[in-house]
Amino acid sequence: MELHAAALLAALLLDAALGEPDALWSRLPHPAVLMGRAVAFCERRFNTGTHRRARGVAVMAGLCAGAWAIGTAIADLPLIGWALEIALGAVLLAQKSLVDHVRDVARGLRASPEEGRRMVARIVGRDTASMDEPAISRAAIESAAENFSDGVVAPALFFLLAGLPGILLYKIVNTADSMIGYRTPALEEFGFFAARLDDVLNWFPSRLSALVLSAGFRRGPDMAALRRDAGLHRSPNAGWPEAAMAQGLGVALSGPRSYDGRMRDFPFVWPRGARSPGPAEIDRAADALWRGWKVLAAAVLLLAVPALF
Repeated sequence: MELHAAALLAALLLDAALGEPDALWSRLPHPAVLMGRAVAFCERRFNTGTHRRARGVAVMAGLCAGAWAIGTAIADLPLIGWALEIALGAVLLAQKSLVDHVRDVARGLRASPEEGRRMVARIVGRDTASMDEPAISRAAIESAAENFSDGVVAPALFFLLAGLPGILLYKIVNTADSMIGYRTPALEEFGFFAARLDDVLNWFPSRLSALVLSAGFRRGPDMAALRRDAGLHRSPNAGWPEAAMAQGLGVALSGPRSYDGRMRDFPFVWPRGARSPGPAEIDRAADALWRGWKVLAAAVLLLAVPALF
């Protein structure tokens, strides 16, 4: 684990410094894009006929096996395997790009509500056309918290445990869940296993993310309230980092929002918090992401010490 920790520390630092360079990914397909293409191909090819749930299980087994095999083959390359492992690990982490997208919403909202809606539409799946300033701000802050869990903490944890094969396996499952893990007539059966597997893989990272974010606020979380508010969330995992972020900022998150033209009356997370956040609270959330990242990096450094010295 010490060697994985040392490689992970390098990947975290590389991602924090460079993020997602447009000059590179405008010329080459991003690994996440390639994963998305693989999932889309499997959905078109196998989401047909009868026994769609069983087909979905078989597809996910094949995708996971393929991701693990590719990761193992790259990591085992002589001379350059370790460098490619660090580089791909950095690519599959999303700290800097997440913070940049969140801050873009704050900048857009300061310019105009229309620009705020345009920026937040890049990072959320809900309807944005009629959002006011508090709704835009809540959406950005919720996305910051949730994506810190599944875009930073979870992939870092799987890299720590199993190196490049581990992070690739996690990312293919997370990608599949985001594409086919929906309760719609077309996808509910085929994507059932992808959604449940993603829930399982994110169970511990989501709770760890809540503790990391709370530590970044330099205060112990109100665990009773954290458990209560996390349980109010429609997701078994996303409520944990969102509740921790809501506590730390003193802002009520979640609440009513619209999907596909239909308003959903979701309860507020940390309902005692402020109900009218704005760009300043979005910036505070972005600052909290960096403090949480520092807590995570410090923990990885401690694990990497035996390999570094």
